[in-house]
Amino acid sequence: MKKLMILAMAGMFTTPAYLTAQQKKPNIILIMVDDMGYSDLGCYGSEIHTPNLDRLASEGLRLKEFYNNSICAPTRASLLSGQYQHKAGVGYFDVNLGLPAYQGYLNRESLTLAEVLRSGGYNTLMSGKWHIGNDSLSWPNQRGFDQFFGVIGGGANYFNANPMPLFGRQYPVIIEENNKRLHPADDSYYFTDEIAGHAIKYLEQQRNSSKPFFLYLAFNAPHWPLQALPEDIAKYKGRYDIGWDSLREERLAKQRQLGILAAGQTVAPRDADVPEWNSLTWDEKQLWKAKMEVYAAMVDHMDKSVGQVLAKLKELKKDDNTLIVFISDNGAPAEDVAHGGAKAARNLGPVGTSGSFESQGKNWSYVSNTPFRAFKNFMYEGGISSPLIAWFPGKIAANTISQGTAHLIDLAPTFYDLAGVKYPQQYNGVTTNPLPGKSLTGLFFHNSVLHRVEPIFWERAGNRAVRKGKWKLVSIYPSYRWELYDLEADRGETNDVAAKNTQVVNELSAAYFAWAKKTGVVNYDDIKGSNPIEGVLNKKGR
Repeated sequence: MKKLMILAMAGMFTTPAYLTAQQKKPNIILIMVDDMGYSDLGCYGSEIHTPNLDRLASEGLRLKEFYNNSICAPTRASLLSGQYQHKAGVGYFDVNLGLPAYQGYLNRESLTLAEVLRSGGYNTLMSGKWHIGNDSLSWPNQRGFDQFFGVIGGGANYFNANPMPLFGRQYPVIIEENNKRLHPADDSYYFTDEIAGHAIKYLEQQRNSSKPFFLYLAFNAPHWPLQALPEDIAKYKGRYDIGWDSLREERLAKQRQLGILAAGQTVAPRDADVPEWNSLTWDEKQLWKAKMEVYAAMVDHMDKSVGQVLAKLKELKKDDNTLIVFISDNGAPAEDVAHGGAKAARNLGPVGTSGSFESQGKNWSYVSNTPFRAFKNFMYEGGISSPLIAWFPGKIAANTISQGTAHLIDLAPTFYDLAGVKYPQQYNGVTTNPLPGKSLTGLFFHNSVLHRVEPIFWERAGNRAVRKGKWKLVSIYPSYRWELYDLEADRGETNDVAAKNTQVVNELSAAYFAWAKKTGVVNYDDIKGSNPIEGVLNKKGR
């Protein structure tokens, strides 16, 4: 207690508001999945078997409106730093476009969750996908994590560590543990199991520790390539014979029944590039059914892995003092990586097997992002909306569904508030970027309304958006025309009301440009020529 008082007086941390001085600091587990759409969990409307995450939802809180940054690396930069991605140095992707806001790795002014929580007495653990710095100086152990296993770059196969054949190039897959490069034998593992297994190993090391822990569990699933274990795929054989049209109606009905989709709320119409299921040939249907069977198997297996982590937590008797937050890094993707012409990835086996290289494409992603418009990389709701589950037994009320309207930048101040850790103005001689987000502790623990004074902003590859209250202003590159939507009535973004609300458009656009200047955002046309993968991720996705 004496040590606690000394540290508190020194300003290193304060007792969290909901704790007494005698209670232990809580453990924190942050789970992120990759490329999973808003409706892909049972508790958000899916038919996929996800009992472990559904249990966390029924015993905890779900947000209807939690926002990401629309694509992998920028989302991870914001998640781990609490900054808008440009301020953190990852404004476009993990490639260097020659400007500080677009350097492609996390800068030193933007502290990671691990750096801050470790300074407040936490053991810091990570297993999974990093994707915010390829140089070893920017790897997890160099940015605050005591333990790390996973993949450094943007993706990996699930049965081997062979280079990723993308867009006519071979991208290396770096799997490492605590700065040691690993070279697992082909077909000797399934990557989701490896991520969960190392997380469990790191949790076991906490058995006799008196210190709280922070675990960042970043699954690669269900990011393409679609690869899964045969027994998981078998569970879904025939389930998707009905096609995407009927399946989307099923999910909409379930969302309404669950209370995720309010009565009267709009639903985005069919994407113009998604054909009617019954217009396909028999052969086309066989391929598309197989894709969704494998995708569902990947989500299913991820949920099983979460269950194994929860079982270890319970065995260690640490579950009653642990906050768990679950999110996805972006909406489901539009990419069709195996059927894109000369630069398409090669399939070396049936869908789902080692060596196959398929993605669910727009057709199934249109279902995954139900009830929203568009896909990963776009600033319509389908690109930036994530499910969020928050679970803390005895602290978060069970089966709570809240509107929320929160963003990635809000998680860092939430965790620091909860842990009683003060975010430093100086760290290792560097002046840090202040945190722009809001703590969600009131929302999580008291279901209080989250009042935001500042809007939420987005920009990525020329795609832009602003959210303030019920209003959302959005434009999609290469058009710079602003569209305006009233999300209280029209979260499906079906009715552009910009022409009728010019004052709102002017106010929000002015706020956007002020934010862009302050944050280091530049006109995408001015930097895209230096981008080695320009155009690959900017396919039509409306």
